[in-house]
Amino acid sequence: MAKEKVILAYSGGLDTTCIIPWLKENYNYDVVCVCIDVGQEEELSGLEERAKYCGADKLYILDVIDEFCDEYVAPCIQAHAVYENKYLIGTSMARPLIAKKLVEIARKENAVAICHGATGKGNDQIRFELGIKALAPDLKIIAAWRDPLWKLDSRESEIAYAEAHGIHLAFGSKDNSYSRDRNIWHISHEGLELEDPSLEPNYDHLLVLTTPPEKAPDRKTYITIDFEKGIPVAVNGEKMKLSDIIRTCNKLGGENGIGIVDIVENRVVGMKSRGVYETPGGTILYEAHQQLEELCLDRETTAMKIEVASKYASTIYEGKWFSPLREALQAFIESTQRYVTGTVKLALYKGNIIKAGTTSPYSMYNESIASFKTGDQYDHHDAAGFITLFGLSTKVRAMKLQEVAKKQGIKDWQNLL
Repeated sequence: MAKEKVILAYSGGLDTTCIIPWLKENYNYDVVCVCIDVGQEEELSGLEERAKYCGADKLYILDVIDEFCDEYVAPCIQAHAVYENKYLIGTSMARPLIAKKLVEIARKENAVAICHGATGKGNDQIRFELGIKALAPDLKIIAAWRDPLWKLDSRESEIAYAEAHGIHLAFGSKDNSYSRDRNIWHISHEGLELEDPSLEPNYDHLLVLTTPPEKAPDRKTYITIDFEKGIPVAVNGEKMKLSDIIRTCNKLGGENGIGIVDIVENRVVGMKSRGVYETPGGTILYEAHQQLEELCLDRETTAMKIEVASKYASTIYEGKWFSPLREALQAFIESTQRYVTGTVKLALYKGNIIKAGTTSPYSMYNESIASFKTGDQYDHHDAAGFITLFGLSTKVRAMKLQEVAKKQGIKDWQNLL
């Protein structure tokens, strides 16, 4: 009788390498490893040999970079989705797509369970599992680090377990290894000196995508980005797909020290966590998009979109991509992007993004109205009536306080404010 199958979200790291023999030993499953390529680049080298060597029955490597950019990153650019004012949700936006693909392979392989190696302290366990529950509520979920059968509580114990099962692989030194997550949008870093918020990050040791700002060129680098309905479509006049736009902006932003964020964020599970994020291309695209919106959105829509963007970012951060709320928020965001079309020119200089000119056929900026000179479309005298009505409640309140103060014999009625 054939064994039941489990789908393992596989990265090739120490945790998921140990999980392969652990699943076979404790659950007697055939293990089908699935690696979702969202732009990890060299991290994917040698995965197939490693998975098979560790006992996997099969390995899928799925290239979903363009799907990730077009269906997950693009809406976040339109939204200007930023968590706690700093984090451009690079890990958060990738997890729902990974969960979706894990479910697709589980259906293809007739698997009964999906296993992941996220720890019980992090956000990823929530993101993976909410995604799986939303798309395949019938599948069993195995979270190795929360499983009572999982006895490996340290890097040393994992290495010893692997070697005891005939797995002899190099995983690097604990002394020089940060915990990292990488995709085409960003790379995150946790661990080592970052675990002490009083310490400055060792950027010479840590950075992967970005040059430290003080070591960036002593000259400005100019870049233009074209948008259609809030989505980037060209860089420096060259039309290209979004994934290539991100790659181009990553290169230019990285060279100029753009997009380094050091943040102590509030995880969903209740603890604070310190990390450094490198998002050079994403930071450029967010800034360019926001500058275009300054021209194209009216005051009330801008104010509401800021609130919606914050909620949109936190919803994704919490793993609720496949939720009615996220869909409803996105519907509002997409409606605001109808006329967010135009070209933004930026200067990149030592970690700074400097405005260098923005144009749009739908710009609401009207020089004849905004100019200090009197124009045909704006009469300064009109402001008097507007201020009278706009400030009517303020005036009525002051009059009432004056009246009360007079009755009570209070000389200085402002004391009632």
